[in-house]
Amino acid sequence: MNVQFDFEGDVAVITGASGALGSAAVATFREAGATVAAVDVRRPDEDDALLELDEGTTFHEADLTDENDVVRVISAIAEEHGRIDHLLNIAGTWRGGDPIAETDDGLFDLLFDVNLRTMFLVSKHALPHLRETDGSIVSVSARSSLEGGPGDGLYRASKAGVRILTETLAEENVGEVRANAVMPSVLDTPMNREMMTPSDDWVDPREVARVMALLCSDAANVTSGAAVPVYGEA
Repeated sequence: MNVQFDFEGDVAVITGASGALGSAAVATFREAGATVAAVDVRRPDEDDALLELDEGTTFHEADLTDENDVVRVISAIAEEHGRIDHLLNIAGTWRGGDPIAETDDGLFDLLFDVNLRTMFLVSKHALPHLRETDGSIVSVSARSSLEGGPGDGLYRASKAGVRILTETLAEENVGEVRANAVMPSVLDTPMNREMMTPSDDWVDPREVARVMALLCSDAANVTSGAAVPVYGEA
């Protein structure tokens, strides 16, 4: 079955757009006809950025851990495009580490700022625009958020927070804005290939991006508050 999405006329805000999953989401939504506002602290011309711009994609540099910067960028996007239909909260990072008793609090700040604070702030300020368009939010949690584990407990906790905030957004915006999350495991990205031994079980970011598109589409009109596994055999 060949599934196609039609987002012609829609405006999608995609955070973390310079990364592997973010750039895959940008490409997926552009292929479906959406106008994309790509947001990242990394510019597309930086060495490790994967984002490719075209005439239907605008790039907005912003520090999404800073509420003033979030207000600025969301206001600029809404003014430029006249609407916001979809928000994809992809900005995030992973860090392993030591047992909790030996972990520096700076790692806590980093993971909760990048993984959870950005999702909270961008959702907060995009919501008024999304309510006007009966829009949708899709955020990125993680398979590992379902249970505790040694070495990366803070990452797991921050991604569990994404799931809880997703459920909260869904409850608070019933009939106005749908909010869902995806839960990847190990994605097949350049960074992961550098850090770990590659596996055939890893999931292509483009496949995850397609599930995110599904959750934004009319096919998921009755789905809100879900955390969808996207880890295949990984």
